[in-house]
Amino acid sequence: MPPKKRDALEAGTVVTAASKRARPAAGKMGDANPGPANTMTTRSATAKKHESEKPIGQNTRGRAKDHTESAATANGNANGTRKSSTKGTAKAQAKKATTAKGKTAAKGRANDKGNGSFTVAVDNSEVDALHERAKVEAKVAADQAAEDEEGDNGRSYWLMKAEPESRLEKGVDVKFSIDDLKEKTEPEAWDGENPSARNNLRAMRKGDLAFFYHSNCKTPGVVGVMEIVQEHSPDESAFDEAHPYYDPKADRNNPKWVVVHVDFRKKFDELVKLKELQKYAAKGGVLETMQVLKMSRLSVSKVKKMEWDFICELAEIDPVTLESIGTDT
Repeated sequence: MPPKKRDALEAGTVVTAASKRARPAAGKMGDANPGPANTMTTRSATAKKHESEKPIGQNTRGRAKDHTESAATANGNANGTRKSSTKGTAKAQAKKATTAKGKTAAKGRANDKGNGSFTVAVDNSEVDALHERAKVEAKVAADQAAEDEEGDNGRSYWLMKAEPESRLEKGVDVKFSIDDLKEKTEPEAWDGENPSARNNLRAMRKGDLAFFYHSNCKTPGVVGVMEIVQEHSPDESAFDEAHPYYDPKADRNNPKWVVVHVDFRKKFDELVKLKELQKYAAKGGVLETMQVLKMSRLSVSKVKKMEWDFICELAEIDPVTLESIGTDT
């Protein structure tokens, strides 16, 4: 405000134009009768100064209130943000828990309803289908393993060792070759010299086939085939003190040692040498897990169907024909 007009206001005298401009300030906004035009001239300078300062204080308090409200708004926004963030986190955790629960339920039984405050929905039919598929695959694997061990007719296969060259055991010659078996007119009793061989003898069934293997000789190998014609029975030689395999601890009431009876079936034109078998016993070879090649001192061992067929081919014998062959003289 120009100095002259400010001085005039302080002295209580205002020119007409100034009074006209100042008149609305004398009353309240919206008053029907704002009062005489000279109201401003009757007020003291102190009162005027006091009134002129009053709005300043009110504005200050208003700004302070605005700051408070702004702070409250900011806090509210922050709280809202935190609440939204917390709500979002809770939803994410709930989703994660639901997913984990769903996986657990699917991995277990499909009808698991979950626990806590929520329920996991699982497609029972889909999970059951997966279980059924797993069962089928397991059965196929088991059947394949059984086929590896046995033929299509349930027949098992073995390898049984004998010594074709003379050797005395407690004064008795234990020599026995495939030619000796061929000459027999009655089924021959075949024993085992250790617990593993004995257990294999007990597992044999009538109709099983076995390779005759010449052992402990100049050229060891598979020389022919014989058939199990009688299942295991007590080994009488274990009770015979004159026999080289006599066992003083043997008990007739609980026989420890057993024998099976075999008949001659086929002699190979050429024996399948041990050295040739060993060629296929390396890692990845068809005879990699063949029992006799893993346990060289085992006199009676198991042969898988796959191994049986392979050795027959090495001997140039049709394994299918061999399955139905009778006594070959």
